[in-house]
Amino acid sequence: MAFENLSEKLQEVFKQLKGKGRLTEADVKAAMREVKIALLEADVNFKIVKSFIKTVTERAIGTEVLEGLNPGQQVIKIVNEELIALMGTTQSRLTFANRPPTVYMMVGLQGAGKTTSSGKLAGQLRKQGRNPLLVACDVYRPAAIKQLQVVGKNYNIPVFEMGDQLSPVEISKKALEYAAENRNDVILIDTAGRLHINEELMQELQDIKAAVKPQEILLVVDAMTGQDAVTVAESFDSQLGVDGIILTKLDGDARGGAALSVRSVTNKPIKYIGMGEKMEDLEPFYPDRMASRILGMGDVLSLIDKVQQNIDEKEALEMQKKMVSNEFTLEDFLSQMQQIKKMGPLKDLMGMLPGMGKFNLDEALKGVDPAKEMARTEAIIQSMTKEERRNPSILNGPRKKRIANGSGRSIAEVNRLLKQFEEMKKMMKQMNNMQKGKKGKLPFFR
Repeated sequence: MAFENLSEKLQEVFKQLKGKGRLTEADVKAAMREVKIALLEADVNFKIVKSFIKTVTERAIGTEVLEGLNPGQQVIKIVNEELIALMGTTQSRLTFANRPPTVYMMVGLQGAGKTTSSGKLAGQLRKQGRNPLLVACDVYRPAAIKQLQVVGKNYNIPVFEMGDQLSPVEISKKALEYAAENRNDVILIDTAGRLHINEELMQELQDIKAAVKPQEILLVVDAMTGQDAVTVAESFDSQLGVDGIILTKLDGDARGGAALSVRSVTNKPIKYIGMGEKMEDLEPFYPDRMASRILGMGDVLSLIDKVQQNIDEKEALEMQKKMVSNEFTLEDFLSQMQQIKKMGPLKDLMGMLPGMGKFNLDEALKGVDPAKEMARTEAIIQSMTKEERRNPSILNGPRKKRIANGSGRSIAEVNRLLKQFEEMKKMMKQMNNMQKGKKGKLPFFR
């Protein structure tokens, strides 16, 4: 998970600060030394770390903190504010041309994730009511055009390609004509990359830019390359002019230094971050939410976004009614599990809840894999008939044996699931009763 190591170290530093009634200047400086080490270990640019620590220290040793009632909390507040400033203060959205089509040039080195990011972004724009077109301008990398076609098919986005005989500049020009004829109001040009930055690559990108006059040039960089990502961003911006950055594979980088460095070094906003394989995993970048995650304070707003994207509101209301009236069935339980699975790994979701930053899910589950457990539960329920799912009381010995055989599980596992389901229903009923008639005894339900 992104920033996992940094988050753990910062929380340890702040835990020590919060334990002190009063802070001395020496306390602040000692804490900042630890913060400095944590940032450097997270692969944050050295100059940025130096400037960040200087600013935080100057603010933290002021009278507002040292003479405050909760000095530890005030230091955390300052660090939070400076982290947000470091990453860009506010969310930077895509801009659109006054007259369509809006053209976005996707640029970056090979392997950064340009093609998949282009497809995900196009898919999201389609969801927003746009009519996007993907353009295959990588005529050098073997199977690059085919890859874009597969991505386009996955997200139901048309792909414009003219093989590998014409130049990328000519293909770009023809794509504009095609978009005008087919009423595509957004064009995403998937350009070629190289293993390293060279003159030939930059000249070609400059020629495409001159030909199509893009609304925005979006640089796709791999977060896992750390400081190299910052160097790449600097080079592309100085030679081409970049309007925004898409930081991919952030879910696989426990350090996260690139996200803290690239904005400050290039002065270009991070517009999206790649947090997984699905279309929804290309997330808009919110500096304040990311700072909150880093400091272990959760990210409830992003969690709400995920819920809204993946859970059908009508179905959720229907499910709530069934729970209240004690009509919740195994079929409903299966549907609920499948919707939760769409939201991503349980560990990532837990990290978005306030106070759960230090929660060791692996230790709590003692080696149990939630994804595997969910798959086993699904297999058992799917091996039942509709009647059995709706009325588990009819499950006798022979039926349970058939379900166990069909799901590849044991009869004991089938019985355990049924017991857990009945206990869950009882708990729902008790909570409903408390809310209805026992308000006097339980003030937290008022």
